[in-house]
Amino acid sequence: MAAFVDTHCHLDAPEFGAEMPVIRARAAERGVALCVIPAVAVFNFATVRELARMQGDAYALGIHPLCTSDAQESDLETLDAELAARRDDPRLVAVGEIGLDYFVPGLDSDKQEHFFHTQLQLARKYDLPVLIHVRRSVDKVLKHLRQTAAGRPWRGIAHAFNGSEQQAQACIDIGLKLGFGGAVTFERALQLRRLAARLPLESMVMETDAPDIQPHWIYRTQAQRAAGQPQGRNEPGELPRIAEVVANLRGIGVDELALATTANALEALPALQSLLPLSEARPHRA
Repeated sequence: MAAFVDTHCHLDAPEFGAEMPVIRARAAERGVALCVIPAVAVFNFATVRELARMQGDAYALGIHPLCTSDAQESDLETLDAELAARRDDPRLVAVGEIGLDYFVPGLDSDKQEHFFHTQLQLARKYDLPVLIHVRRSVDKVLKHLRQTAAGRPWRGIAHAFNGSEQQAQACIDIGLKLGFGGAVTFERALQLRRLAARLPLESMVMETDAPDIQPHWIYRTQAQRAAGQPQGRNEPGELPRIAEVVANLRGIGVDELALATTANALEALPALQSLLPLSEARPHRA
């Protein structure tokens, strides 16, 4: 069985609690070799770092756009200091989760952009890839990436990508891989499923965003929840089944998809190579 990398998994979320080690072990049994655990604010920098160490996974440090409302300028200074202090940590693989969110009402767009732009500059300062939140914000995200490119290609991932084919290509052209997860399992997600079927295989990585973005077999509608059915909890062990949906859309085997997307993850986040050698992510040739 080929190994998977869950490139975006919030293992520190309170929804997992004391069950987290069992949940991570179940994912490993199903072939998820590595999880990337992104921070969302300064309060969980130490948590994701320690969790990655304990579970043999990787982590990223950053301030999520939904957390910028409560963030202070000093938080950016804290991030700068943490990235400097951890620059030799092999489990630190990116700056993230950072980005822009124009879906949630009431957020200060100027403050979001300031935090995003500054964190991109920090990624350049420490030569790190980025894990980017791009909800209804792809064009503005691309603008900031171009402004901070500093003459070098970007590495990283557009997390939970759900834009147009033109926007997808623009992200690929600037150096990003595109993350696909539970949303692609819904038959009504026509545009996303077309992207999963048509995009170059070398542009795609797999993720769960667990405990969020539940695949269709876990998700409960509002009517179901009102009837007493609790909302399901996504977990990294669902990744192979999500990948099977993507493989079917592309007309390839799930092992082929696993080999390709794992190699893509190592390309997007090169520090992963010390945790999962590239030879394990590519088919062996005679």
